[in-house]
Amino acid sequence: MKVLVVYKKTAYERWHAEDDPRIRALIAAGDRAVASLERAHANHHRALEEAEAAFAERGVETVFRHEHHEPADGFDMVFTLGGDGTLLWASHTVGKGTPMVAINSDPEHSVGYFCAGDRHNVGETIDAALEERLRPTKLTRMEVRIDERVAHTRVLNDVLFCHDCPAATTRFLIRFGEVEESHACSGIWVGPAAGSTAAQRSAGGKVLPIGSKKLQWVVRELYRPRGASMELAKGLIPDGEELLVKTQIREGRIYFDGAQKVAEVDVGSEIVLRRSAEPLTLLGLRSRGR
Repeated sequence: MKVLVVYKKTAYERWHAEDDPRIRALIAAGDRAVASLERAHANHHRALEEAEAAFAERGVETVFRHEHHEPADGFDMVFTLGGDGTLLWASHTVGKGTPMVAINSDPEHSVGYFCAGDRHNVGETIDAALEERLRPTKLTRMEVRIDERVAHTRVLNDVLFCHDCPAATTRFLIRFGEVEESHACSGIWVGPAAGSTAAQRSAGGKVLPIGSKKLQWVVRELYRPRGASMELAKGLIPDGEELLVKTQIREGRIYFDGAQKVAEVDVGSEIVLRRSAEPLTLLGLRSRGR
């Protein structure tokens, strides 16, 4: 068996590498704005050391990377060590045939919704995964096309389309089925069930069953003209159907599963969102109230 472990670089490492005198001064003073950085950094690296030792003891061929951009097709299993963000980022390299396992390296400061274990049971989680004792869950992912070009097929949480400037109005035409409307708002969230407990719910959407094949969209802070019904403020996209968003702004941005991967879109661009043919197999998704 060949295993890939993708681990995050902590905020402390990233900021320390910048050698910014302001950050150094805040850390040295124990300022509460950065008080948790060193503690979270220490927790993460203890978990990373435990994972390295656990795989070595078990004689598993393992590759550790804090950055991984290439397809993970050559690996039998992919582990992530970090939080939900690390799992989301790494999942973009993982196809439908490779199972993933997430371990939360700092549960005191990270939600870890997708995680099968945490820093307190690193070895046990690794054993359970390798011995096929973790229940697999197939998670729907989303495909995004921009002007008929496939931009992404592995969106697990959500995409956000909005103006480049958070204070500016986002304008677009939205069409679902035979209904089309013109919206002025702060953006639109679209995503699969796995992301429905996050931004979609915060913006007023529904929490979908984790195994649902439906997608959901929720328009943020929609301007409602007097007397307008605005049927497409939010809704569900059944499997086999799609949502069309046609931009009416020059400085549009699409964010895929967070802020790290972004695409620029211009006025007149058409964004089509539908269920992807590449679900993700996640091992050990623990039962939580949704």
